Amino acid sequence: MDSSLCLTPSSHSSISLTSLSSLQATSDAKNLRTISFKTWNNRKYMQAIGRRYTVRSDCITDPAMAVDTLVSPRANSLKPSKTMVIADQATALKESGVPIIKLAAGEPDFDTPKVVSEAGINAIREGYTRYTPNAGTLELRKAICHKLEAENGLSYTPDQILVSNGSKQSALQAVLAVCSPGDEVIVPAPYYVSYPEMARLADAKPVILRTSIADNFLPKPESLASILNEKSRLLIICSPSNPTGAVYPRELLEEIADIVRKHPRLLVMTDEIYEHIIFPPAKHTSFASLPGMWERTLTVNGFSKTFAMTGWRLGYLAGPTHFVAACGKIQSQATSGASSISQKAGLAALGMGFAGGETVSTMVKAFQERRDFLVKAFGELKGVKIAEPQGAFYLFLDVSAYYGAEIEGFGTITDSESLCRFLLEKAQVALVPGDAFGDDNCIRISYAESLPTIKEAVERIKKAMVLIRPKIPL
Repeated sequence: MDSSLCLTPSSHSSISLTSLSSLQATSDAKNLRTISFKTWNNRKYMQAIGRRYTVRSDCITDPAMAVDTLVSPRANSLKPSKTMVIADQATALKESGVPIIKLAAGEPDFDTPKVVSEAGINAIREGYTRYTPNAGTLELRKAICHKLEAENGLSYTPDQILVSNGSKQSALQAVLAVCSPGDEVIVPAPYYVSYPEMARLADAKPVILRTSIADNFLPKPESLASILNEKSRLLIICSPSNPTGAVYPRELLEEIADIVRKHPRLLVMTDEIYEHIIFPPAKHTSFASLPGMWERTLTVNGFSKTFAMTGWRLGYLAGPTHFVAACGKIQSQATSGASSISQKAGLAALGMGFAGGETVSTMVKAFQERRDFLVKAFGELKGVKIAEPQGAFYLFLDVSAYYGAEIEGFGTITDSESLCRFLLEKAQVALVPGDAFGDDNCIRISYAESLPTIKEAVERIKKAMVLIRPKIPL
């Protein structure tokens, strides 16, 4: 027997019942609709109807169907982080006994420096396990101010610093604090997977600024200028870049600053989480240090990459007082302050010396060695295009020459996702498809693993790639 429920027409969608072939609708005198579901659990139809009608639980004839399981349009519009999804899948496969090599997640393979870990341990032993102020402890915020002045040429006071549970939270709160419905957020592509979704959470529109591998994935100033208008509210800059490893040279940042000055509403959020993982001769420049940009810039940073502190969940935001205060209000209603233990560890990390001292320098040298190996190894593969990364620990390869190839027992390589799926299945190496970052021509390889592991992964990948026969000979 079919179950039925009553629905009141809503005005916020144009979905037509007549397009839902498995549903039957009749109208009664009160202008309600009684829907008979032949397949009640068909979620596609449930979601479509939920956008067109308001469910009246008093009309439900089957008590088991009394729960409305629809989620909000805002949550429905978001895409899950593909890097997290693939990393979780790879972990599950590895835990089940499949010898997967994980080159998907951006997580350094190094242990947290001993002095940092000891500071966290001591915090627990000494009972430093209570809530801290919402914005973070005063001693840590002072230390961050000192770091920003010494390393970045930026002057802030503690009330202009907000310590959060990771740099991703800092970035999201910045977007939520400054964007209004209808505003536009300029996101250069390839981009970190979360930036467009952050804009959507703020009811703003992500506007993608395309870049080219021929330009080392750096935006052209004239392209930026051409898409700006009165709705443009926020430009996001990530340097060094995830996923490309590109580093914005000072000259390019100065050209961007000249463009920003012409748009009174336009602010800049700069993500500098990889600032110390940078390879000579490239140099890092903080956008807020450029003339006139301090007042327009929200600087996001943290401890996860430089100090191998991913699990400690500690990041921060620096900016003008009114913007930081707005972010603090959001945080106070969301998570409150960061872990007291992590903040003690972060304080110790900042005490390791300029740019993390010798410990961080040793990590960076290892990352550079891995980068050099990968660039050489993949440079030997015909049809693969490479823009040599200048920082971070990612290689973003253009592999589109292999699209359209047929593989016996697998099917056709049509895009970055199918290629990554093939490599996971055949080579047992987990990579991230470029469509997650806004460039379907590419795949991302994380070299935040040991060199022996990377060498084995490359050997597996090369053996698998031999099986791909491109339609056009390379």
